[in-house]
Amino acid sequence: MTRDEQPILYAMLDSFLDSGTISEVMEFVKGGKEATVFRCRAGGDPSRDKFYAAKVYRPRKYRRFRNDAPYQNGRVILSARARRAVAKRTSFGQEVHQGLWVAAEYETQRMLFAAGCDVPRPVACNGDVILMEWIGDADGPAPQLKDVKLQPPHEPRALLDRLLRNVELLLAHNRIHGDLSPFNVLYWNRRVTLIDFPQSVDPRMNGESYMLLYRDVDNLCRHFAKYGVEANANRIAGRLWERFVRGEL
Repeated sequence: MTRDEQPILYAMLDSFLDSGTISEVMEFVKGGKEATVFRCRAGGDPSRDKFYAAKVYRPRKYRRFRNDAPYQNGRVILSARARRAVAKRTSFGQEVHQGLWVAAEYETQRMLFAAGCDVPRPVACNGDVILMEWIGDADGPAPQLKDVKLQPPHEPRALLDRLLRNVELLLAHNRIHGDLSPFNVLYWNRRVTLIDFPQSVDPRMNGESYMLLYRDVDNLCRHFAKYGVEANANRIAGRLWERFVRGEL
C-alpha cells in the first residue's frame, strides 16, 4: 500500500462507517497485488462481533491486471459493451473486470458459508470491499497455515482430511477454489479456515476445471507431506472429479 493509495483505500470503507456497520478502521493487516486487508471495529451490538476483516480491492491504477484466463473461462458477461471492453482490456473493461471479481468472491463466500464450509462469515459488500468475520483475536489475525508448526502425528492428518472435505464440499456446490494453498488457509484454535475466493470457478462451465481442482489438491498434499502424511493427489482429485461428473457428490 503506497502513501498515495492509502487515503483512497480508507475512503472505500466510508459506506460501512456511514451505515454503522463498522465504527472504526483500526489497522492495516496485510497487502497483496490485488487487495489490502484492514481490521475494523464492528458497529452495532458489541456482544456479537468485536472486529471485522475488510478486504479492500485496490484501485485499478495500483493493481496488476493478472493473467486470469483459466478463471474467467465460462464466466458470463451479459452486456455486449462490457464483454468487448473486458476483451480489449480498456479502462472501462478493467473496471468491469474488478467488479466481477469482487461480486464473484462475495457471492461464493456467502454460498459456501451457508453450505457449512470452513470460510469466514461474510457480512457485507459495497462493490469494492468485502466485509467479513475476523479470524483471530484482539492481539492480531490468525496466521496462515504456511507459518504454523503442527503437532504430529495426528494433527496434520486431521487437518488435511478437513481441508479435503472442504474441497469436496466446494465441488458438491459447483465451486473449485482455483488457488488453494497454505497461503490462503488460516489456522486458529486448531481449526482451518479457507479464504480468498475471487478466482473460484464453476466446474460446470469452465474447461480448465479439473486442472484447477488437481492443483488445489496437490498444493495441500505437498504441504502435509512435510509432516509425513501420505496422500496421492492424482488419486484424490481423480476420484473427486469422477464422483462430481457422475452426480454423486
